[in-house]
Amino acid sequence: MKIAYVRVSTQEQNLDRQLELLKPYEIEKVFQEKQSGKDMSREKLNELIEFVREGDEVYVESWSRLSRTVSDLLKIFEMFDRKKVRLYSVKEQYDTSSPTGKLMVNIIAALNQFERENLLERQREGIACAKQKGVYRGRKPKEFDVNILKEVLADIEQKEMTVTEAAKVLGVTRATIYNIIKRTQKEAENNADKKL
Repeated sequence: MKIAYVRVSTQEQNLDRQLELLKPYEIEKVFQEKQSGKDMSREKLNELIEFVREGDEVYVESWSRLSRTVSDLLKIFEMFDRKKVRLYSVKEQYDTSSPTGKLMVNIIAALNQFERENLLERQREGIACAKQKGVYRGRKPKEFDVNILKEVLADIEQKEMTVTEAAKVLGVTRATIYNIIKRTQKEAENNADKKL
């Protein structure tokens, strides 16, 4: 099946240009979206990923319609590749099933990895330099409303809330929630020891 994904970033923008560009490809189904491509939490994109089957072909005006970030674009490539679905970009004029397309995906992946490693290296160098100067203090711990934190921890303990849900409520990672739980348990144990 030939499927198209067309996207613009805002409600005011028009999808007609992309739809017109895709007409020669005899598209059978179109997923249309008016949402930013800054991340993968897009309803129609996720519907498309769920919908496609082995042998399907997905057409886009350009790779930027799928994603604005290289890391997300690679994830999308991998998802379609696992499903044995061919991706074709009209603007770039190659697809992920051709030798050229596969080469380009590997080049994009290598560049992304290279940039990531460079970023981490610069970050490590910056931290080391700041430590030598005595100005590095690490990340400032996030402060929470004490009452909200107590309620969230109580809900986790009573299994009324998962750690994932708690992380969303407090706007932190799951690891932070686990650290808070450990620290709270340790404080409770120390207070119990003091009473003895």
